[in-house]
Amino acid sequence: MLNPGKKISVIIPVYNEESCIYSSLDETATVLKGAFDHNYEIIAVDDGSSDHTYREMAKAASKLNKVKAVKLDTHRGKGAALRYGFHFVTGDVVAFLDADLDLHPEQLISFYKIMEKTHCDIVIGSKRHPESVFDYPKRRRVLSFFYQLLIFILFGLPVSDTQVGLKLFKYEVLEKVFPKLLVKAFAFDLELLANAHRLGYQVVEAPITRNFDRETHWGNIRFRDIRNMLIDTLAIFYRMYILKYYDKH
Repeated sequence: MLNPGKKISVIIPVYNEESCIYSSLDETATVLKGAFDHNYEIIAVDDGSSDHTYREMAKAASKLNKVKAVKLDTHRGKGAALRYGFHFVTGDVVAFLDADLDLHPEQLISFYKIMEKTHCDIVIGSKRHPESVFDYPKRRRVLSFFYQLLIFILFGLPVSDTQVGLKLFKYEVLEKVFPKLLVKAFAFDLELLANAHRLGYQVVEAPITRNFDRETHWGNIRFRDIRNMLIDTLAIFYRMYILKYYDKH
């Protein structure tokens, strides 16, 4: 069992995951109870799903007393769901976890240990960490490489991967950074990490293992998604270095 003096809050953004969300919440609760005893909470945020996702979330919340189910009325994107979920956080450290558990919540234990050992402020999963077990299509690897190179050139962000859904933060980081953010979808992770880095918070990368037993959702990368990611990225750069927007908020 980990340090019982600290409480961990796990925010899970959920969109149209009716078939798996109950089991995902149950499995996450089991892992956290084993590691943190009762010093944990899970905040599941329905991002305006069009199916019965919220019904399944509410069912889990009624049976698992450490689970909170909240919802947005419309689909606003992952970033908006995470920010909304943060309003319900009561923990000392806050994790982001994807609803499909492609990255198993057990990995949060090693993330927490890294934070305790290094005294860093943020731990993020990285596909490029030498100890990671994470395979994905060659086209995505190439696009991801050039995108991270662009991020380093524009922001000097000392990380090799910003997009992995598994992340752990000290509460104060999100409390300070969330009010500054504008991006709700494509480049949300970048806007969050770039602002945290600019404020002097220390980021450490951790290895990840993808759960190959579950169905994957890679699909094809659409040109529209690439375009939107680039537009959002350049908009963040413009706000940060030209407008100095983040320094005023």
